[in-house]
Amino acid sequence: MQGIEAVSEYYAGRRVLVTGYTGFKGSWLSLWLQKMGAKVLGVGLEPPSVPSMNKMLDLDSVIPGARIDVNDYAALADAVQTFKPEVVFHLAAQALVRLSYEMPLETLHTNIMGTAHVLEACRHCPSIRAVVIITSDKCYRNNEWVWGYRENDPMGGYDPYSASKGCAELITSSYIKSFFNQEEYGKTHHVALASARAGNAIGGGDWGKDRLIPDCFRSLHDRQLIHIRYPSAVRPWQHVLECLSGYLLLGARLLDEGPKFGCGWNFAPIDMGDVWSVERVVQRICDLWGTGGYEVDKGTQPHEAHMLCLDCTKANIELGWRPRYRVHQALAETVAWYKEWSERPAPEHMRQFTLKQIQNYIDCSVNLPD
Repeated sequence: MQGIEAVSEYYAGRRVLVTGYTGFKGSWLSLWLQKMGAKVLGVGLEPPSVPSMNKMLDLDSVIPGARIDVNDYAALADAVQTFKPEVVFHLAAQALVRLSYEMPLETLHTNIMGTAHVLEACRHCPSIRAVVIITSDKCYRNNEWVWGYRENDPMGGYDPYSASKGCAELITSSYIKSFFNQEEYGKTHHVALASARAGNAIGGGDWGKDRLIPDCFRSLHDRQLIHIRYPSAVRPWQHVLECLSGYLLLGARLLDEGPKFGCGWNFAPIDMGDVWSVERVVQRICDLWGTGGYEVDKGTQPHEAHMLCLDCTKANIELGWRPRYRVHQALAETVAWYKEWSERPAPEHMRQFTLKQIQNYIDCSVNLPD
């Protein structure tokens, strides 16, 4: 297996269940899986924002979906047993740090027990061969280091969202050891389970509340100033297709080689040159859009990490995964998507444009650090 170009054969014709498919990442992933010939079932709530990528592309018309809350174990387990998936990607979550301050119990319940419900449903479904649990870069105990966190660094979390993702990782590790033990693979079970960590994914179709990229395009579309809360905060920005390519490659490895890859994995930019400040990202978006400006919100803001990076050396070496877009290209692709939608918003056209962006990413050569 050489890279993302080679994974289609592992998904073509397979039944793949995606939780959280109505969300930003879930919509992109479901469409990519369908493009590869997978038989996809999406499980999720109503789209989490208005507008939403799910509605913009009218994905329900081309991908079977079930409106099921992962907190409803009985309904989730029934859907899994009925569909009989071979691969499961778990993305369903309360995904916003700021909202976790307003809804801590809901955040903890969805991100912790929702993950446990998915794992338990998978444990009782004999058709499943590979499970990828998607968490977040915020699962790590953040010491504001300038270097990236590695997979063996301790879990932690300042805010309820971050704590919930650390807990989801611990639960996943527990299921690997307790129920999907590598030594028992092929004897008492046939499931290879892994977790994937990424953060600051950008791309077209994201309309989440209190997220930088959606805030920018809402303001640009309405011809208003962009309000930014943490101008000096720095993040390793990456296009959504970067982390999704990692998830897909990891899933293919689990199918191909079983529990050898059953552990935690980071997917992030390699080069520190892709770690930009919030203010720099906003200025670049305005330049690419051709108009617009911004101002810094002086109000009191809840705590968010100032510096958070991941070390993806393990994925580079052991999975053969490498990023393809540098941050300037990721921003250009993102702006291109929103511009296309603003000019030609018809769902069929935007589905085709999104598929074109996926193909362009596949065809793009791997970018090495300068």
